[in-house]
Amino acid sequence: MPVAGSGASHIPSPASSSSGSPGSSGAPALSGPSPSGGGPGRRSWWGWGTEDKALSDAECVALGALVPGAADTPLPVPAVADLDLPKVRVEPPAALAPVMSAEPWDRASHTYGKAYRDVMRALHGDLAAAPDQVARPRTEQEVADVLDWAAGADVAVVPYGAGSSVAGGVEYRAGLHRGVVSLDLSALDRVLEIDRVSRAARIQAGALGPGLEAQLRPHGLTLRHFPQSFEFSTLGGWLATRAGGHYATVYTHVDDLVESMRVVTPVGVSESRRLPGSGAGPSPDRLFLGSEGTLGVITEAWMRLQERPRHKASATVLFDDVHAAMEAVRAVSQAGLHPANCRLLDPGEAALSGVARDGASVLVLGVESARVPVDGRLAELLALARDHGGVPAATRSGAPDAAAEAWRSAFLRMPYVRDALARMSVLTETFETACTWDRAPELYASVRERLAGAVREVTGSEPTITCRFTHVYPDGPAPYFTVVAPGRRGRETAMWDEIKATSMEILHDHGATVTHHHAVGRDHRPGYDRQRPELFAQALRAVKHTLDPAGILNPGVLVDPAETAASGV
Repeated sequence: MPVAGSGASHIPSPASSSSGSPGSSGAPALSGPSPSGGGPGRRSWWGWGTEDKALSDAECVALGALVPGAADTPLPVPAVADLDLPKVRVEPPAALAPVMSAEPWDRASHTYGKAYRDVMRALHGDLAAAPDQVARPRTEQEVADVLDWAAGADVAVVPYGAGSSVAGGVEYRAGLHRGVVSLDLSALDRVLEIDRVSRAARIQAGALGPGLEAQLRPHGLTLRHFPQSFEFSTLGGWLATRAGGHYATVYTHVDDLVESMRVVTPVGVSESRRLPGSGAGPSPDRLFLGSEGTLGVITEAWMRLQERPRHKASATVLFDDVHAAMEAVRAVSQAGLHPANCRLLDPGEAALSGVARDGASVLVLGVESARVPVDGRLAELLALARDHGGVPAATRSGAPDAAAEAWRSAFLRMPYVRDALARMSVLTETFETACTWDRAPELYASVRERLAGAVREVTGSEPTITCRFTHVYPDGPAPYFTVVAPGRRGRETAMWDEIKATSMEILHDHGATVTHHHAVGRDHRPGYDRQRPELFAQALRAVKHTLDPAGILNPGVLVDPAETAASGV
Protein backbone atom coordinates (compact mmCIF):
# COMPACT_ATOMS: atom_id res chain seq x y z
CA MET A 1 0.00 0.00 0.00
CA PRO A 2 1.15 3.62 -0.46
CA VAL A 3 3.21 4.87 2.46
CA ALA A 4 1.59 7.81 4.23
CA GLY A 5 3.55 10.93 5.02
CA SER A 6 4.18 11.96 8.62
CA GLY A 7 1.00 14.00 8.57
CA ALA A 8 -1.20 11.24 7.19
CA SER A 9 -4.27 10.15 9.09
CA HIS A 10 -6.69 7.32 8.50
CA ILE A 11 -10.31 8.30 8.02
CA PRO A 12 -12.36 6.40 10.63
CA SER A 13 -14.10 3.63 8.75
CA PRO A 14 -14.05 -0.17 8.65
CA ALA A 15 -12.86 0.37 5.06
CA SER A 16 -9.54 1.87 6.08
CA SER A 17 -7.64 -0.45 3.74
CA SER A 18 -8.35 -1.57 0.23
CA SER A 19 -8.87 -5.11 1.42
CA GLY A 20 -11.23 -4.24 4.26
CA SER A 21 -15.01 -4.39 4.31
CA PRO A 22 -16.89 -1.26 3.28
CA GLY A 23 -18.29 0.77 6.13
CA SER A 24 -19.72 4.13 7.01
CA SER A 25 -17.49 7.18 6.78
CA GLY A 26 -20.15 9.75 7.49
CA ALA A 27 -20.53 10.56 3.79
CA PRO A 28 -23.82 10.11 1.88
CA ALA A 29 -24.49 6.60 0.64
CA LEU A 30 -23.86 7.14 -3.05
CA SER A 31 -22.97 3.69 -4.30
CA GLY A 32 -24.69 1.97 -7.21
CA PRO A 33 -28.49 1.96 -7.34
CA SER A 34 -30.54 -0.96 -6.15
CA PRO A 35 -32.45 -2.92 -8.78
CA SER A 36 -35.57 -2.71 -6.63
CA GLY A 37 -37.67 0.32 -5.93
CA GLY A 38 -37.62 3.73 -7.57
CA GLY A 39 -38.40 7.27 -6.59
CA PRO A 40 -36.25 10.38 -6.20
CA GLY A 41 -32.56 9.89 -6.78
CA ARG A 42 -32.76 6.56 -8.54
CA ARG A 43 -30.45 6.39 -11.54
CA SER A 44 -32.03 6.16 -14.97
CA TRP A 45 -31.29 2.82 -16.64
CA TRP A 46 -31.63 4.28 -20.15
CA GLY A 47 -30.64 7.94 -20.00
CA TRP A 48 -28.75 10.58 -18.09
CA GLY A 49 -28.88 11.15 -14.36
CA THR A 50 -31.82 10.30 -12.16
CA GLU A 51 -35.33 9.29 -13.12
CA ASP A 52 -37.01 12.10 -11.21
CA LYS A 53 -35.13 14.79 -13.17
CA ALA A 54 -36.01 13.46 -16.62
CA LEU A 55 -38.32 15.73 -18.61
CA SER A 56 -42.00 14.78 -18.80
CA ASP A 57 -43.75 13.76 -22.01
CA ALA A 58 -45.31 17.22 -22.23
CA GLU A 59 -41.90 18.87 -21.86
CA CYS A 60 -40.51 16.58 -24.57
CA VAL A 61 -43.29 17.64 -26.95
CA ALA A 62 -42.69 21.33 -26.16
CA LEU A 63 -38.98 20.96 -26.90
CA GLY A 64 -39.65 19.01 -30.09
CA ALA A 65 -41.85 21.85 -31.33
CA LEU A 66 -38.74 24.04 -31.42
CA VAL A 67 -37.09 21.72 -33.98
CA PRO A 68 -38.92 21.70 -37.34
CA GLY A 69 -39.29 18.13 -38.53
CA ALA A 70 -39.16 16.53 -35.06
CA ALA A 71 -41.59 13.74 -34.24
CA ASP A 72 -45.03 14.64 -32.89
CA THR A 73 -44.93 12.28 -29.92
CA PRO A 74 -42.09 11.12 -27.67
CA LEU A 75 -40.74 7.61 -27.79
CA PRO A 76 -41.99 5.76 -24.72
CA VAL A 77 -39.41 4.65 -22.17
CA PRO A 78 -39.53 0.85 -22.09
CA ALA A 79 -40.17 -0.85 -18.77
CA VAL A 80 -37.27 -3.06 -17.75
CA ALA A 81 -39.69 -5.96 -17.30
CA ASP A 82 -40.65 -5.69 -20.97
CA LEU A 83 -37.10 -5.71 -22.34
CA ASP A 84 -35.95 -8.63 -24.46
CA LEU A 85 -32.63 -9.24 -22.75
CA PRO A 86 -30.35 -11.95 -24.14
CA LYS A 87 -30.12 -15.19 -22.23
CA VAL A 88 -27.53 -15.33 -19.44
CA ARG A 89 -24.65 -17.43 -20.76
CA VAL A 90 -22.36 -17.74 -17.74
CA GLU A 91 -22.86 -18.20 -14.02
CA PRO A 92 -20.26 -17.18 -11.43
CA PRO A 93 -18.62 -19.67 -9.09
CA ALA A 94 -20.14 -19.95 -5.63
CA ALA A 95 -17.39 -17.84 -4.06
CA LEU A 96 -18.27 -14.87 -6.30
CA ALA A 97 -22.05 -15.27 -6.24
CA PRO A 98 -22.52 -12.71 -3.40
CA VAL A 99 -21.05 -9.92 -5.53
CA MET A 100 -22.68 -10.91 -8.84
CA SER A 101 -26.11 -10.07 -10.19
CA ALA A 102 -27.99 -11.12 -13.32
CA GLU A 103 -31.12 -9.15 -12.39
CA PRO A 104 -32.73 -7.51 -15.45
CA TRP A 105 -32.42 -3.97 -14.06
CA ASP A 106 -28.72 -4.46 -13.33
CA ARG A 107 -28.02 -5.91 -16.75
CA ALA A 108 -30.04 -3.25 -18.59
CA SER A 109 -28.50 -0.33 -16.70
CA HIS A 110 -24.97 -1.62 -17.34
CA THR A 111 -25.38 -2.29 -21.08
CA TYR A 112 -24.51 1.12 -22.47
CA GLY A 113 -23.00 4.45 -21.53
CA LYS A 114 -24.82 7.75 -22.06
CA ALA A 115 -23.97 8.77 -25.62
CA TYR A 116 -26.81 9.70 -27.98
CA ARG A 117 -26.55 6.38 -29.79
CA ASP A 118 -26.70 4.58 -26.42
CA VAL A 119 -29.85 6.44 -25.38
CA MET A 120 -31.55 5.80 -28.72
CA ARG A 121 -30.84 2.07 -28.68
CA ALA A 122 -32.15 1.81 -25.15
CA LEU A 123 -35.32 3.70 -26.06
CA HIS A 124 -35.87 1.32 -28.98
CA GLY A 125 -35.40 -1.65 -26.65
CA ASP A 126 -32.17 -2.83 -28.28
CA LEU A 127 -30.27 -4.43 -25.36
CA ALA A 128 -28.43 -7.09 -27.39
CA ALA A 129 -25.13 -6.03 -25.80
CA ALA A 130 -26.31 -6.56 -22.21
CA PRO A 131 -23.70 -8.14 -19.92
CA ASP A 132 -24.40 -11.58 -18.51
CA GLN A 133 -23.46 -10.54 -14.98
CA VAL A 134 -22.86 -7.32 -13.07
CA ALA A 135 -20.09 -7.62 -10.47
CA ARG A 136 -19.94 -5.25 -7.49
CA PRO A 137 -16.81 -6.31 -5.58
CA ARG A 138 -16.55 -5.02 -2.03
CA THR A 139 -12.79 -5.34 -1.67
CA GLU A 140 -9.72 -5.18 -3.87
CA GLN A 141 -9.25 -8.91 -3.36
CA GLU A 142 -12.70 -9.51 -4.83
CA VAL A 143 -11.68 -7.43 -7.85
CA ALA A 144 -8.69 -9.74 -8.30
CA ASP A 145 -10.91 -12.79 -7.81
CA VAL A 146 -13.29 -11.64 -10.55
CA LEU A 147 -10.39 -11.16 -12.97
CA ASP A 148 -8.89 -14.56 -12.07
CA TRP A 149 -12.17 -16.34 -12.70
CA ALA A 150 -12.88 -14.43 -15.90
CA ALA A 151 -9.45 -15.15 -17.39
CA GLY A 152 -9.89 -18.87 -16.80
CA ALA A 153 -13.50 -18.95 -17.98
CA ASP A 154 -13.01 -16.88 -21.17
CA VAL A 155 -15.30 -14.13 -19.85
CA ALA A 156 -14.74 -10.50 -20.85
CA VAL A 157 -14.66 -7.90 -18.06
CA VAL A 158 -15.78 -4.37 -18.86
CA PRO A 159 -14.97 -1.83 -16.12
CA TYR A 160 -18.08 0.35 -15.78
CA GLY A 161 -17.07 3.34 -13.66
CA ALA A 162 -20.47 4.93 -13.15
CA GLY A 163 -21.56 4.42 -16.75
CA SER A 164 -21.34 8.03 -17.93
CA SER A 165 -19.16 7.19 -20.96
CA VAL A 166 -20.20 8.98 -24.15
CA ALA A 167 -17.70 7.19 -26.40
CA GLY A 168 -18.83 3.56 -26.26
CA GLY A 169 -16.35 2.84 -23.49
CA VAL A 170 -18.49 0.47 -21.40
CA GLU A 171 -20.25 -1.52 -24.12
CA TYR A 172 -19.00 -4.96 -25.13
CA ARG A 173 -18.91 -5.38 -28.93
CA ALA A 174 -16.17 -7.97 -29.53
CA GLY A 175 -18.32 -11.12 -29.67
CA LEU A 176 -15.31 -13.33 -28.96
CA HIS A 177 -15.95 -14.47 -25.37
CA ARG A 178 -18.20 -16.96 -23.64
CA GLY A 179 -19.73 -14.24 -21.56
CA VAL A 180 -19.41 -10.66 -20.33
CA VAL A 181 -19.18 -9.17 -16.84
CA SER A 182 -19.71 -5.47 -16.16
CA LEU A 183 -17.40 -4.52 -13.28
CA ASP A 184 -18.93 -1.88 -10.99
CA LEU A 185 -16.71 -0.54 -8.18
CA SER A 186 -19.43 1.53 -6.51
CA ALA A 187 -18.89 -0.34 -3.21
CA LEU A 188 -15.28 0.91 -3.08
CA ASP A 189 -16.15 4.55 -2.46
CA ARG A 190 -14.16 5.76 0.57
CA VAL A 191 -11.51 8.34 1.28
CA LEU A 192 -9.14 6.08 3.19
CA GLU A 193 -6.37 8.43 4.32
CA ILE A 194 -5.56 12.11 4.32
CA ASP A 195 -1.99 13.37 4.46
CA ARG A 196 -2.43 16.92 5.75
CA VAL A 197 1.26 17.77 5.53
CA SER A 198 1.53 16.89 1.84
CA ARG A 199 -2.11 17.83 1.19
CA ALA A 200 -3.12 14.57 -0.48
CA ALA A 201 -5.62 11.77 0.06
CA ARG A 202 -5.83 8.06 -0.69
CA ILE A 203 -9.21 7.47 -2.31
CA GLN A 204 -10.94 4.35 -3.56
CA ALA A 205 -11.72 4.35 -7.26
CA GLY A 206 -15.46 3.81 -6.92
CA ALA A 207 -16.06 7.12 -5.16
CA LEU A 208 -18.58 9.29 -6.99
CA GLY A 209 -17.84 12.99 -7.21
CA PRO A 210 -20.33 14.19 -4.56
CA GLY A 211 -19.39 11.44 -2.10
CA LEU A 212 -15.70 12.13 -2.53
CA GLU A 213 -16.12 15.86 -1.90
CA ALA A 214 -18.44 15.22 1.05
CA GLN A 215 -15.69 13.22 2.74
CA LEU A 216 -13.07 15.91 2.08
CA ARG A 217 -15.21 18.89 3.07
CA PRO A 218 -14.87 18.50 6.87
CA HIS A 219 -11.11 18.80 6.41
CA GLY A 220 -11.40 22.06 4.45
CA LEU A 221 -9.99 20.35 1.35
CA THR A 222 -11.17 19.62 -2.16
CA LEU A 223 -9.95 17.63 -5.15
CA ARG A 224 -11.25 20.50 -7.30
CA HIS A 225 -12.15 18.26 -10.23
CA PHE A 226 -15.68 18.91 -11.46
CA PRO A 227 -16.54 17.44 -14.87
CA GLN A 228 -20.09 17.87 -16.15
CA SER A 229 -20.63 14.24 -15.15
CA PHE A 230 -19.40 14.99 -11.59
CA GLU A 231 -22.58 13.70 -9.95
CA PHE A 232 -22.58 10.48 -11.97
CA SER A 233 -18.93 9.52 -12.45
CA THR A 234 -16.19 8.06 -10.28
CA LEU A 235 -12.57 8.78 -9.47
CA GLY A 236 -11.55 5.55 -11.21
CA GLY A 237 -13.51 6.54 -14.30
CA TRP A 238 -11.86 9.97 -14.35
CA LEU A 239 -8.41 8.40 -14.15
CA ALA A 240 -9.10 5.67 -16.70
CA THR A 241 -10.36 8.23 -19.23
CA ARG A 242 -8.06 11.18 -18.43
CA ALA A 243 -11.16 13.21 -17.71
CA GLY A 244 -11.28 16.97 -18.04
CA GLY A 245 -12.81 19.00 -15.24
CA HIS A 246 -14.78 22.23 -15.19
CA TYR A 247 -11.76 24.50 -14.71
CA ALA A 248 -10.57 26.05 -17.93
CA THR A 249 -6.87 26.57 -17.20
CA VAL A 250 -3.97 25.01 -15.25
CA TYR A 251 -5.40 21.77 -13.78
CA THR A 252 -7.76 21.02 -16.64
CA HIS A 253 -7.29 17.22 -16.62
CA VAL A 254 -7.28 14.79 -13.73
CA ASP A 255 -3.78 13.63 -14.80
CA ASP A 256 -2.17 16.55 -13.01
CA LEU A 257 -3.85 15.69 -9.71
CA VAL A 258 -2.43 12.16 -9.44
CA GLU A 259 0.32 11.39 -6.92
CA SER A 260 0.25 7.59 -7.27
CA MET A 261 -2.09 4.80 -8.35
CA ARG A 262 -2.86 1.21 -7.46
CA VAL A 263 -4.06 -1.01 -10.31
CA VAL A 264 -5.16 -4.66 -10.30
CA THR A 265 -4.26 -6.43 -13.55
CA PRO A 266 -4.95 -10.04 -14.53
CA VAL A 267 -1.28 -10.86 -13.78
CA GLY A 268 -0.74 -8.89 -10.57
CA VAL A 269 -0.98 -5.53 -8.82
CA SER A 270 0.86 -2.41 -9.96
CA GLU A 271 1.40 0.32 -7.37
CA SER A 272 3.45 3.42 -8.02
CA ARG A 273 5.42 5.33 -5.40
CA ARG A 274 4.03 8.55 -3.92
CA LEU A 275 6.17 11.39 -5.26
CA PRO A 276 5.61 15.07 -6.05
CA GLY A 277 7.55 14.57 -9.26
CA SER A 278 10.12 12.26 -10.75
CA GLY A 279 12.44 12.05 -13.73
CA ALA A 280 12.96 8.31 -13.32
CA GLY A 281 12.03 7.00 -16.73
CA PRO A 282 8.54 6.72 -18.21
CA SER A 283 5.86 7.18 -15.57
CA PRO A 284 3.97 4.04 -14.47
CA ASP A 285 0.94 6.21 -13.73
CA ARG A 286 0.94 7.54 -17.27
CA LEU A 287 0.69 3.97 -18.51
CA PHE A 288 -2.68 3.48 -16.80
CA LEU A 289 -4.06 7.02 -17.09
CA GLY A 290 -6.30 6.92 -20.13
CA SER A 291 -6.06 3.14 -20.48
CA GLU A 292 -9.86 2.87 -20.22
CA GLY A 293 -9.90 -0.43 -18.36
CA THR A 294 -7.90 -2.30 -21.00
CA LEU A 295 -4.71 -2.86 -18.97
CA GLY A 296 -6.01 -3.16 -15.43
CA VAL A 297 -8.62 -2.02 -12.92
CA ILE A 298 -7.72 1.11 -10.94
CA THR A 299 -8.75 0.44 -7.35
CA GLU A 300 -7.37 3.48 -5.54
CA ALA A 301 -5.13 6.50 -5.94
CA TRP A 302 -3.34 9.13 -3.90
CA MET A 303 -4.67 12.44 -5.21
CA ARG A 304 -3.35 15.98 -4.72
CA LEU A 305 -5.80 18.19 -2.86
CA GLN A 306 -6.31 21.92 -2.50
CA GLU A 307 -7.78 24.20 0.11
CA ARG A 308 -11.38 25.12 -0.59
CA PRO A 309 -11.63 28.53 -2.31
CA ARG A 310 -12.91 31.44 -0.22
CA HIS A 311 -12.52 34.31 -2.68
CA LYS A 312 -14.44 34.26 -5.96
CA ALA A 313 -15.41 36.74 -8.64
CA SER A 314 -16.90 36.39 -12.10
CA ALA A 315 -17.91 38.49 -15.08
CA THR A 316 -19.48 38.16 -18.49
CA VAL A 317 -18.13 39.86 -21.59
CA LEU A 318 -20.07 40.34 -24.85
CA PHE A 319 -18.50 40.43 -28.33
CA ASP A 320 -20.12 41.38 -31.62
CA ASP A 321 -17.57 39.32 -33.56
CA VAL A 322 -16.80 35.70 -32.67
CA HIS A 323 -13.27 35.91 -34.10
CA ALA A 324 -12.48 38.93 -31.95
CA ALA A 325 -13.76 36.89 -29.01
CA MET A 326 -11.38 34.05 -29.94
CA GLU A 327 -8.48 36.49 -30.01
CA ALA A 328 -9.48 37.77 -26.58
CA VAL A 329 -9.51 34.23 -25.20
CA ARG A 330 -6.09 33.59 -26.71
CA ALA A 331 -4.76 36.72 -24.99
CA VAL A 332 -6.25 35.57 -21.70
CA SER A 333 -4.76 32.08 -22.03
CA GLN A 334 -1.30 33.49 -22.72
CA ALA A 335 -1.35 36.16 -20.01
CA GLY A 336 -0.52 33.87 -17.07
CA LEU A 337 -3.60 35.00 -15.10
CA HIS A 338 -5.06 31.47 -14.94
CA PRO A 339 -8.82 32.04 -14.66
CA ALA A 340 -10.78 29.15 -13.19
CA ASN A 341 -13.51 29.70 -15.75
CA CYS A 342 -12.92 30.90 -19.30
CA ARG A 343 -15.85 29.71 -21.38
CA LEU A 344 -16.41 31.23 -24.78
CA LEU A 345 -19.90 30.70 -26.24
CA ASP A 346 -20.44 31.46 -29.91
CA PRO A 347 -23.74 33.18 -30.83
CA GLY A 348 -25.56 29.89 -31.34
CA GLU A 349 -24.35 28.41 -28.06
CA ALA A 350 -25.16 31.62 -26.19
CA ALA A 351 -28.70 31.56 -27.57
CA LEU A 352 -29.13 27.82 -26.98
CA SER A 353 -28.22 28.19 -23.30
CA GLY A 354 -30.28 31.34 -22.81
CA VAL A 355 -27.30 33.55 -22.00
CA ALA A 356 -27.70 35.95 -24.97
CA ARG A 357 -30.12 36.00 -27.88
CA ASP A 358 -28.95 39.06 -29.82
CA GLY A 359 -26.22 37.40 -31.89
CA ALA A 360 -23.46 38.18 -29.42
CA SER A 361 -20.67 35.83 -28.45
CA VAL A 362 -20.28 35.55 -24.69
CA LEU A 363 -17.12 35.04 -22.65
CA VAL A 364 -17.74 33.84 -19.09
CA LEU A 365 -14.78 34.56 -16.81
CA GLY A 366 -14.27 33.41 -13.24
CA VAL A 367 -11.40 33.59 -10.76
CA GLU A 368 -11.00 32.10 -7.31
CA SER A 369 -8.47 31.68 -4.51
CA ALA A 370 -8.25 30.10 -1.10
CA ARG A 371 -5.88 32.77 0.17
CA VAL A 372 -6.12 36.21 -1.44
CA PRO A 373 -8.85 38.44 -2.94
CA VAL A 374 -9.26 38.02 -6.68
CA ASP A 375 -10.91 41.26 -7.81
CA GLY A 376 -7.62 42.65 -9.11
CA ARG A 377 -7.01 39.56 -11.25
CA LEU A 378 -10.52 39.75 -12.68
CA ALA A 379 -9.95 43.41 -13.54
CA GLU A 380 -6.82 42.46 -15.51
CA LEU A 381 -8.78 39.81 -17.41
CA LEU A 382 -11.52 42.30 -18.23
CA ALA A 383 -8.94 44.77 -19.49
CA LEU A 384 -7.62 42.15 -21.91
CA ALA A 385 -11.15 41.46 -23.12
CA ARG A 386 -11.82 45.18 -23.65
CA ASP A 387 -8.62 45.45 -25.70
CA HIS A 388 -10.24 43.03 -28.18
CA GLY A 389 -13.60 44.77 -28.38
CA GLY A 390 -15.36 43.01 -25.51
CA VAL A 391 -18.00 44.81 -23.44
CA PRO A 392 -18.33 43.58 -19.83
CA ALA A 393 -21.97 42.87 -19.07
CA ALA A 394 -21.72 42.48 -15.32
CA THR A 395 -19.17 42.19 -12.56
CA ARG A 396 -19.97 41.07 -9.06
CA SER A 397 -17.58 39.91 -6.33
CA GLY A 398 -18.43 36.83 -4.30
CA ALA A 399 -21.02 35.28 -6.63
CA PRO A 400 -21.55 34.56 -10.32
CA ASP A 401 -23.25 37.25 -12.38
CA ALA A 402 -26.67 36.53 -13.89
CA ALA A 403 -25.34 35.38 -17.27
CA ALA A 404 -22.75 33.09 -15.68
CA GLU A 405 -25.44 31.58 -13.47
CA ALA A 406 -27.72 31.09 -16.48
CA TRP A 407 -24.90 29.29 -18.29
CA ARG A 408 -24.19 27.08 -15.29
CA SER A 409 -27.84 26.07 -14.94
CA ALA A 410 -28.13 25.31 -18.66
CA PHE A 411 -24.83 23.38 -18.57
CA LEU A 412 -26.02 21.05 -15.81
CA ARG A 413 -29.49 20.62 -17.30
CA MET A 414 -28.36 20.03 -20.89
CA PRO A 415 -27.96 16.22 -20.71
CA TYR A 416 -31.59 15.88 -19.60
CA VAL A 417 -32.66 18.16 -22.46
CA ARG A 418 -30.62 16.00 -24.85
CA ASP A 419 -32.53 12.92 -23.69
CA ALA A 420 -35.86 14.69 -24.10
CA LEU A 421 -35.01 15.68 -27.66
CA ALA A 422 -33.82 12.13 -28.34
CA ARG A 423 -37.28 10.90 -27.37
CA MET A 424 -38.63 13.22 -30.09
CA SER A 425 -36.27 11.54 -32.59
CA VAL A 426 -34.12 14.66 -32.81
CA LEU A 427 -30.42 14.12 -33.53
CA THR A 428 -28.78 16.02 -30.70
CA GLU A 429 -25.22 15.24 -29.71
CA THR A 430 -21.86 16.80 -29.08
CA PHE A 431 -18.22 16.23 -29.92
CA GLU A 432 -15.14 18.01 -28.66
CA THR A 433 -11.55 18.44 -29.70
CA ALA A 434 -8.44 20.57 -29.23
CA CYS A 435 -6.14 22.28 -31.71
CA THR A 436 -3.46 24.94 -31.77
CA TRP A 437 -4.50 28.59 -31.93
CA ASP A 438 -3.27 29.03 -35.50
CA ARG A 439 -5.73 26.35 -36.65
CA ALA A 440 -8.72 27.30 -34.48
CA PRO A 441 -10.50 29.81 -36.78
CA GLU A 442 -10.27 27.51 -39.80
CA LEU A 443 -11.43 24.48 -37.79
CA TYR A 444 -14.41 26.44 -36.45
CA ALA A 445 -15.43 27.54 -39.95
CA SER A 446 -14.92 24.07 -41.44
CA VAL A 447 -17.09 22.33 -38.85
CA ARG A 448 -19.88 24.83 -39.36
CA GLU A 449 -19.73 24.54 -43.16
CA ARG A 450 -18.74 20.93 -43.91
CA LEU A 451 -20.65 19.35 -41.08
CA ALA A 452 -23.75 21.39 -41.87
CA GLY A 453 -23.57 20.05 -45.41
CA ALA A 454 -23.29 16.49 -44.15
CA VAL A 455 -26.26 16.94 -41.82
CA ARG A 456 -28.37 18.37 -44.65
CA GLU A 457 -27.46 15.40 -46.83
CA VAL A 458 -28.35 12.89 -44.11
CA THR A 459 -31.49 14.53 -42.75
CA GLY A 460 -32.72 16.82 -45.51
CA SER A 461 -32.98 19.62 -42.93
CA GLU A 462 -31.00 22.64 -41.83
CA PRO A 463 -29.09 21.87 -38.62
CA THR A 464 -28.20 23.96 -35.62
CA ILE A 465 -24.44 23.77 -34.97
CA THR A 466 -23.02 25.65 -32.02
CA CYS A 467 -19.60 25.87 -30.37
CA ARG A 468 -18.08 26.75 -27.05
CA PHE A 469 -14.51 26.69 -25.78
CA THR A 470 -14.45 24.55 -22.64
CA HIS A 471 -10.73 24.71 -21.84
CA VAL A 472 -7.95 26.99 -23.04
CA TYR A 473 -4.19 26.63 -23.08
CA PRO A 474 -1.45 29.08 -24.07
CA ASP A 475 -1.05 27.15 -27.33
CA GLY A 476 -4.67 26.35 -28.18
CA PRO A 477 -8.35 25.96 -27.26
CA ALA A 478 -10.65 22.98 -26.76
CA PRO A 479 -13.71 23.63 -28.96
CA TYR A 480 -16.88 21.73 -28.06
CA PHE A 481 -19.54 21.45 -30.77
CA THR A 482 -23.26 20.71 -30.46
CA VAL A 483 -25.35 19.44 -33.39
CA VAL A 484 -29.17 19.51 -33.45
CA ALA A 485 -31.30 18.31 -36.39
CA PRO A 486 -34.47 16.28 -36.90
CA GLY A 487 -34.00 12.56 -37.43
CA ARG A 488 -36.23 9.84 -38.81
CA ARG A 489 -37.83 7.55 -36.26
CA GLY A 490 -36.15 4.17 -36.22
CA ARG A 491 -33.04 5.45 -38.06
CA GLU A 492 -31.74 7.95 -35.52
CA THR A 493 -28.64 5.98 -34.57
CA ALA A 494 -27.60 5.22 -38.15
CA MET A 495 -28.10 8.85 -39.14
CA TRP A 496 -25.97 10.12 -36.28
CA ASP A 497 -23.23 7.60 -37.08
CA GLU A 498 -22.96 9.08 -40.59
CA ILE A 499 -22.71 12.60 -39.21
CA LYS A 500 -20.19 11.54 -36.56
CA ALA A 501 -17.97 9.97 -39.23
CA THR A 502 -17.87 13.29 -41.09
CA SER A 503 -16.97 15.15 -37.90
CA MET A 504 -14.03 12.80 -37.36
CA GLU A 505 -12.82 13.44 -40.92
CA ILE A 506 -12.94 17.19 -40.36
CA LEU A 507 -10.93 16.93 -37.14
CA HIS A 508 -8.34 14.73 -38.83
CA ASP A 509 -8.02 17.09 -41.80
CA HIS A 510 -7.27 20.02 -39.48
CA GLY A 511 -4.79 18.19 -37.26
CA ALA A 512 -7.12 18.35 -34.25
CA THR A 513 -7.43 15.60 -31.65
CA VAL A 514 -10.18 13.03 -31.90
CA THR A 515 -11.15 13.86 -28.32
CA HIS A 516 -10.07 16.35 -25.67
CA HIS A 517 -11.79 14.84 -22.63
CA HIS A 518 -14.39 12.24 -23.68
CA ALA A 519 -11.90 9.38 -24.08
CA VAL A 520 -11.62 6.98 -27.02
CA GLY A 521 -13.92 4.10 -26.17
CA ARG A 522 -15.13 2.27 -29.24
CA ASP A 523 -16.80 5.18 -31.00
CA HIS A 524 -13.56 7.16 -31.43
CA ARG A 525 -11.33 4.21 -32.36
CA PRO A 526 -11.14 5.03 -36.10
CA GLY A 527 -9.93 8.55 -35.35
CA TYR A 528 -7.60 7.42 -32.58
CA ASP A 529 -5.98 4.82 -34.85
CA ARG A 530 -5.15 7.60 -37.32
CA GLN A 531 -3.93 10.01 -34.65
CA ARG A 532 -1.45 7.81 -32.77
CA PRO A 533 1.97 6.81 -34.19
CA GLU A 534 2.07 3.23 -35.40
CA LEU A 535 5.16 2.43 -33.31
CA PHE A 536 3.25 3.51 -30.22
CA ALA A 537 0.31 1.32 -31.26
CA GLN A 538 2.64 -1.67 -31.53
CA ALA A 539 4.07 -0.96 -28.07
CA LEU A 540 0.56 -0.64 -26.62
CA ARG A 541 -0.43 -4.00 -28.08
CA ALA A 542 2.62 -5.58 -26.46
CA VAL A 543 1.81 -4.01 -23.08
CA LYS A 544 -1.77 -5.23 -23.39
CA HIS A 545 -0.57 -8.76 -24.09
CA THR A 546 1.78 -8.64 -21.08
CA LEU A 547 -0.75 -7.34 -18.56
CA ASP A 548 -3.85 -9.06 -19.97
CA PRO A 549 -2.63 -12.20 -21.77
CA ALA A 550 -6.12 -13.70 -21.98
CA GLY A 551 -7.48 -10.50 -23.55
CA ILE A 552 -10.45 -10.20 -21.20
CA LEU A 553 -10.27 -6.51 -20.20
CA ASN A 554 -12.59 -4.22 -22.19
CA PRO A 555 -11.90 -5.85 -25.56
CA GLY A 556 -12.00 -3.49 -28.53
CA VAL A 557 -11.02 -0.34 -26.66
CA LEU A 558 -7.67 1.18 -27.73
CA VAL A 559 -6.55 -2.12 -29.30
CA ASP A 560 -8.45 -5.00 -30.86
CA PRO A 561 -8.30 -8.52 -29.37
CA ALA A 562 -7.02 -9.91 -32.66
CA GLU A 563 -4.26 -7.29 -32.76
CA THR A 564 -3.15 -8.21 -29.25
CA ALA A 565 -2.96 -11.89 -30.06
CA ALA A 566 -1.08 -11.14 -33.28
CA SER A 567 1.57 -9.17 -31.42
CA GLY A 568 3.23 -12.49 -30.58
CA VAL A 569 4.69 -11.15 -27.34
